[in-house]
Amino acid sequence: MGPKQRIEQQPAFVLHTYPWRETSLIAEILSRDHGRVALLAKGARRPQSPLRGVLMAFQPLLIAWSGGGEIKTLVRAEWQGGQPLLSGRALLCGYYVNELLVRLTAREDAHPHLFAAYAGALRELARGGAYAPVLRRFELALLHELGYSAGLGAEADSGQPVRPDQNYLYIIERGPVPVASDITPADDSLLISGRSLLAMVRGDFSATETLVQSKNLLRAIINHYLGGQPLQSRRVLKELQEL
Repeated sequence: MGPKQRIEQQPAFVLHTYPWRETSLIAEILSRDHGRVALLAKGARRPQSPLRGVLMAFQPLLIAWSGGGEIKTLVRAEWQGGQPLLSGRALLCGYYVNELLVRLTAREDAHPHLFAAYAGALRELARGGAYAPVLRRFELALLHELGYSAGLGAEADSGQPVRPDQNYLYIIERGPVPVASDITPADDSLLISGRSLLAMVRGDFSATETLVQSKNLLRAIINHYLGGQPLQSRRVLKELQEL
């Protein structure tokens, strides 16, 4: 058990909640300065609880907690407003982003830049429009912040800048390696053009080629770090598309 602490006025978002005993909840939250934290919300399921209706996913909160164990005690949560509710496809994308954070981040490992990227992704999802570029930018930010990105803009062996007219095989934990244009590797999800790699570095997903190749590449990288364990949100989205 770590030393007891009291955290006040911490910007945060709820990533996931689940029932605890008869009237309480455990909330996995993403905080700006303390990373992902598990909090016990005592009595939050009671009808008269001030926390009921506040611990909603995708809404900005200002919270306080105390305690020194793996699960702290939520003291206070205040809704900050200003974030439209997600619905439809945007809501499913939000659950996907939340699941990535729960599965890939360590508890109490602060990533203020990732917190900002998450808040920005929620704002973009709420505006509607094309969701895929929003997800690709967030996936890139997540991998970069967690130290999982081997780099996109430089060739793995030579360190030379990626060439737009060259095809590459992206080797996970190493980076892009040039390949001949007539070679198709066993796992073509890791095959990507130099144009697409450079566009990903810029955060530009306007080209169809970049959008398709970046989705395949980032999915392969994320699956690698998930240890092959499937994402429930991805399964649900696929089933809805099939319907």
